[in-house]
Amino acid sequence: MLATLTLLLGLPLALATEPPSCAPLVAVTFDSTTIPQLLGQWFFIAGASRYPPHLAELRAVTFEAFSFSPGSHENELNISEIIRMNETCVVRNSSRTQVFQHNSTLVHVGDNGVVSMARLIQSDKDLLILNHINIDFPNLTLSARTPNVSKEHMEEFKAQLQCLGFTEEEVFYTSTEHACPLPGGEDNADPQLG
Repeated sequence: MLATLTLLLGLPLALATEPPSCAPLVAVTFDSTTIPQLLGQWFFIAGASRYPPHLAELRAVTFEAFSFSPGSHENELNISEIIRMNETCVVRNSSRTQVFQHNSTLVHVGDNGVVSMARLIQSDKDLLILNHINIDFPNLTLSARTPNVSKEHMEEFKAQLQCLGFTEEEVFYTSTEHACPLPGGEDNADPQLG
């Protein structure tokens, strides 16, 4: 009887010390206002993946800026990317993303024909958090309108990564120290990048 009473009295304390449960990632529901909000320049900030091809790219990328512009079809976006992979700046202008409003997914077709499907996760309007869904590996990336994000936004992203089972050692970050020259004459001396 004493053991049962001790167990019952200790249960509320044990429940209070459990880590908070992870809320599921909530995808943005696409509508006619979603695509215009994606247009413009973005900076890749951080990402984590257990999918070997994505993991290899995350390890190699030290800076990335990209922009979405309207494509030739209503639900298509062209992507221009400037990426520093290892020590080399690479410009890519030939990829595109299809926006599927019926299931709120983005499908990216890369230069090499590789298809990647993702959901845009609800967050701040100046953040682009993508959860890649066509692979059987957890994968989450963070991009933003500026090359830096607030501490609060980074903590929110890290909490989402932790809920997916990632450790800090599995997260890869880019840096403005490795910035490539941006189109339109902007370069590393740009105060936003410097």
